[in-house]
Amino acid sequence: MKTLFSHVDILINDPKNSVIQNGYLGVDDDKICYIGREKPADPYDFTKTLDNCLIVPGFYNLHTHTPMSILRGLGSHLPLDQWLEQVIFPIEAVMEQPDYSVGSRLAMMEMLAGGVVGFSDMYHHPEYYVGDVLRSGMKANLCEPIMFINGDMLKKHAEKIAHSVGFFQTYHGESNGRLRIDFAIHAEYTSTEETVRGYGQKCLEHGARMHLHMSETRKEHDACKARYGVTPAAWFDRLGVFENPTNAAHCVMVEENDMKIMHEKGVTAVHNPSSNLKLGSGIMPIRSMMDHGVRVTIGTDSSASNNNQNLLEEMHLTALIHCGVQRDPTVLSPVEVIRFATRDGAAAQGRENCGSLAVGNQADFAVIDLDKPHLQPILDYPSLITYSAQASDVAMTVVDGKILYDHGEFLTIDADRVRHDLKACLKRRF
Repeated sequence: MKTLFSHVDILINDPKNSVIQNGYLGVDDDKICYIGREKPADPYDFTKTLDNCLIVPGFYNLHTHTPMSILRGLGSHLPLDQWLEQVIFPIEAVMEQPDYSVGSRLAMMEMLAGGVVGFSDMYHHPEYYVGDVLRSGMKANLCEPIMFINGDMLKKHAEKIAHSVGFFQTYHGESNGRLRIDFAIHAEYTSTEETVRGYGQKCLEHGARMHLHMSETRKEHDACKARYGVTPAAWFDRLGVFENPTNAAHCVMVEENDMKIMHEKGVTAVHNPSSNLKLGSGIMPIRSMMDHGVRVTIGTDSSASNNNQNLLEEMHLTALIHCGVQRDPTVLSPVEVIRFATRDGAAAQGRENCGSLAVGNQADFAVIDLDKPHLQPILDYPSLITYSAQASDVAMTVVDGKILYDHGEFLTIDADRVRHDLKACLKRRF
């Protein structure tokens, strides 16, 4: 099936994020087949006119925990370690399959309504909600973290690793590659050297990607140095984890040598500004990482620590806070921030031909309604997206050529069912 999106502004794939105004974008099945100022001569099955709209590459949320949407805002006054130990871990210990499912569906609704086409999710029991992810039509990298929070759980490490490997073997590449399965280590402080070394080797043997938390707080970072004499980045590297393509969330406290390691081993840093600010963890040294050649992407973290899945808000914060902290408005440009959330995000998930609008690429994009007071006048499109646009301005989200969200309507997720299941979940849990 071929669909033509007409009379629409299009943010195209070039270093300056140039825009074709009042143009045309053609989709053939799951790929972009035409982009131009003139109407294509080839026939199309459907035409959708998008006056006063802008098509942008779909956004990628590179670090989240979708089932935690049911825990939105809990423990908001606590630092990370107390928040985890006193609030989150006890609730997670009693969560059941329906809780995971409704939390994930709720998060996917929120992401779709904000133009997110793909996300990287780290959480327990992904088998409980993998079916929901497949039915949503979104691109996703799912994984279950290897972690231990007390001595008794050390006895279960072999079982957890076997489950992770089995999950990869069962689901990796489903839906023509739309679903990918990663391996995951929660963090240095919830792991052991023996487990991390062995698990990292299994990841390598299966050709998978690794997802982990790293140097999120000063306490975590300094405790690792006290335990092992090295930083978390150096510790993971020493144990062979970085022989795998790795996405490292937070990286707030990384040091210069850590950045050198990350560049050498191709480790991607995932920036989570809202979560890090809310928990008082600090701010990633983003410009230094970029200057060391480290790829940077953006994530929301969970709705329990953010408290939303609004990637445009994360882009906005990213564009602001680093310039403010360094007292230099040239530290980051809107074009760079858009790249973090689109092309670099897709690459960090291992997705080829994704993350930018070009003929032959996957048809993944968001449509922004420009007919809003805060989006007028339009003098600089990249600046408009990073500094002015809101998630609520997204009118449509398309993944692999299929419209998943259209002007407030969710076409692959039963919104009424999610609301019903959420009420039952909250009654059960709280």
